[in-house]
Amino acid sequence: MPQFKKILILRNEVEASIMDAHLTEQNIPFIIRSYHDSAYNGIFQFQKGWGHLESDEEYRETIETIYNDTIETADENDELLGE
Repeated sequence: MPQFKKILILRNEVEASIMDAHLTEQNIPFIIRSYHDSAYNGIFQFQKGWGHLESDEEYRETIETIYNDTIETADENDELLGE
């Protein structure tokens, strides 16, 4: 059984959804954990990010590449468009 470790921090639910779709498509095992806690009204999400993605260490490079190619490229395009 794989040992899941934190691979990257997700900034929001949109990033989580995008990564979920890409990793599911490529059959990469993963877990997305939100930092939301209703008892604290989501305060940890402001401090630590929306949540994080966990997977087996053997997939780290692939996951980081997918993240960089999709999320960070989208951020750069938004900056170019002035959004």
